[in-house]
Amino acid sequence: MAFGGVSLLTFLMRNVPGYRDNPVRRGLWRAGHAHAGVLVLFSLVAMLYVDQADLSEGLKGVVRTLIVAAPILMPLGFFLSVARPGDTKPNRLIWLTYAGGAGLAVGTLTLGVGLL
Repeated sequence: MAFGGVSLLTFLMRNVPGYRDNPVRRGLWRAGHAHAGVLVLFSLVAMLYVDQADLSEGLKGVVRTLIVAAPILMPLGFFLSVARPGDTKPNRLIWLTYAGGAGLAVGTLTLGVGLL
């Protein structure tokens, strides 16, 4: 996240074309940073509960993987879908956000069932 913050700050300070003048790219990059921060915190808290869940060791591993994959896949999808400064709509890599969200949903629901 530090690299992302530095690059974003550089874009703003140097008035790099393709960020301030491109609302789609600006919005998706903002969403990528926000999702990364929130989902990392969520994942850290969820990991505390995985060991307490009544799940098999294999299923616990799957839950860990699904929940930890979300803070990687979702921001990656936001960033890579508008990687070029001239992009005015997301490309096909936006599907990474959906994959991360689906993994997060399945992992969180499985963890919740295991905790009940």
